[in-house]
Amino acid sequence: MNWSAFRDLLKGVNEYSTAFGRIWLSLIFIFRLLVYVVAAERVWSDDHKDFDCNTEQPGCINVCFDHFFPVSHIRLWALQLILVTCPSLLVIMHVAYREAKEQKLREASGDSYRHIYTNPGKKRGGLWWTYLLSLIFKAGVDMVFLYIFYRFYRNYTLPRVVKCELLPCPNVVDCFISRPTEKNIFTLFMVVTTCICIMLSLIEASYLV
Repeated sequence: MNWSAFRDLLKGVNEYSTAFGRIWLSLIFIFRLLVYVVAAERVWSDDHKDFDCNTEQPGCINVCFDHFFPVSHIRLWALQLILVTCPSLLVIMHVAYREAKEQKLREASGDSYRHIYTNPGKKRGGLWWTYLLSLIFKAGVDMVFLYIFYRFYRNYTLPRVVKCELLPCPNVVDCFISRPTEKNIFTLFMVVTTCICIMLSLIEASYLV
């Protein structure tokens, strides 16, 4: 990953954000992205390998794992992080479009040039709507993923033992999840930070209005 390019990107997002937006970005970067990269990926790296069932029936473990883990936590979080940060890039692109339009008009008009946008980064007109819709979209994405996690993993927690009776399992078998306590702690941490990010997005939208 090109960290210098990523740093420049964050600098651009910060430049056109309100105070609430800067706090939101810090939470995303420190408490969600870094936790995901540094710790969460390692916690879930062995989820299939160490998913044990008290049977040797071929295919039973794979079927049971797929039933209880339809989508991996780690992949859902990755998709959530991608979707929740995209709207901020749209704001930067809108500002870049304004600046390019201003530059093009300046070159075409010469001495008779008049500003279209005195400050291209100022949240007025179309940029105001882009910024507001980006906040609503970010809050909406986080809410949708909270619901998805709740549907897949009731109460956002994993049990130590699950019972599976799906074919081709010969009978009801006990399956044991790897490191359920550690995974529950990370899951609840991500849920709490997501709720805080939703609250900040809604507060920022109210402040903007």
